[in-house]
Amino acid sequence: MSFPLHGADVAHIGTMLIFALVYLGMFLGGLPRTGLDRSGVAVLGAIAMIAVNGWSIGEAAATIDLPTIVLLFAFMLLSAQMRLGGFYGAVTRAVALRARHAPTLMAALLAVVAALSAVFSNDVVCLAVTPVVVRVAWRRGWDPVPWLVAVACAANIGSAATLIGNPQNMLIGSVLGLPFGAYTAAALPPVALALLALWGWMMLVLRRAPPPSGAGAARVDDDEGPPFNVWQSGKGLAVAVALLAIFVVTDWPHEVVALVAAGVLLLSRRLHSAQFMGLVDWPLLLLFMGLFVVNGAFERTGVAAQAVAWLAQHGVHLREPTVLAVVGVALSNLVSNVPAVMLLLPHLSSPEQGVTLALASTYAGNLLLVGSIANLIVADLAARDGVRLDWRRHAAIGVPATVLSLLTWWAWRWVQVAWA
Repeated sequence: MSFPLHGADVAHIGTMLIFALVYLGMFLGGLPRTGLDRSGVAVLGAIAMIAVNGWSIGEAAATIDLPTIVLLFAFMLLSAQMRLGGFYGAVTRAVALRARHAPTLMAALLAVVAALSAVFSNDVVCLAVTPVVVRVAWRRGWDPVPWLVAVACAANIGSAATLIGNPQNMLIGSVLGLPFGAYTAAALPPVALALLALWGWMMLVLRRAPPPSGAGAARVDDDEGPPFNVWQSGKGLAVAVALLAIFVVTDWPHEVVALVAAGVLLLSRRLHSAQFMGLVDWPLLLLFMGLFVVNGAFERTGVAAQAVAWLAQHGVHLREPTVLAVVGVALSNLVSNVPAVMLLLPHLSSPEQGVTLALASTYAGNLLLVGSIANLIVADLAARDGVRLDWRRHAAIGVPATVLSLLTWWAWRWVQVAWA
């Protein structure tokens, strides 16, 4: 006996297959035997969803959260201003000059990287700071790898402190409408505890590291990024401070304010707009837009809602912070944190859930080398300098760092519940 398939059934099945293939690509970092990376998979998946569901371009565009895309683009331009002004490298070098001993330098480096990542995006900070950290380690005869992993971990942890520190936080803040100041007040204490735990763990790592050898000193060169420009860096800092103040004290749309600020930065006599645009992470923007379309089509099938309802019937509720954190960490390491957040967000509603998902998905990026773009940026730049940072060396530091971060979050939550 055969059952005829109607057009709606074909679209439903096609949507499910496309969704599965797209998230397989997210897990693998691309599709085997093709030239598609994650961004390419997301864009092709969006095109396939439009075709299978018979959507118009307007219907597909309606699934994209435009405020998130605009906010992300604007902060990419702000970060480009700071990088072209040589600000990140100058700050890192200043820290290295003033902190002579390893414990002091590690504490200062973690604090500076985390603070910069909370405002200017973790990926860009890692891009600018990594070459400087490699050379600082070489000059002192240290193995650069522990310092590089510490930078990546601090960048990921620090970026969780605000709604502009990383792409997934921007998405969470936009979709759930979280107030900037309220989110930061809730996230800052657990982030500070996680950084303190990371510093303690790195002290144990460095204690087990081989003694300084001086072997790397001969490899030092002066390629540490753009030279420091007081005017360009000062202009970027002034715009960043103004943005933060506006976000905290007003309810103006963040994406509009950030876009206007980016427009101000583009008006420059010394820096060409092509330099700014060249530092925008266009593949990441395409990844976001493609996944919005793919997830929008998947949501319309009702399968995700049914799965959440089935879990609830068996006592697994996403509204419970611990459950949400575990699911967020697991999904983030299966398909990366941005796609994981996109999958979970439609089933969340409260600010507390938003904070939990932001912290868990961001901390999860430290678990494995492929867990976040920041990790991959550090590993790639280190390789260009002849420093090998493979998944084993990263996991030896990153896995305990992630566990400690999650434990500090759980402890802070327990304290809050006990005080309530």
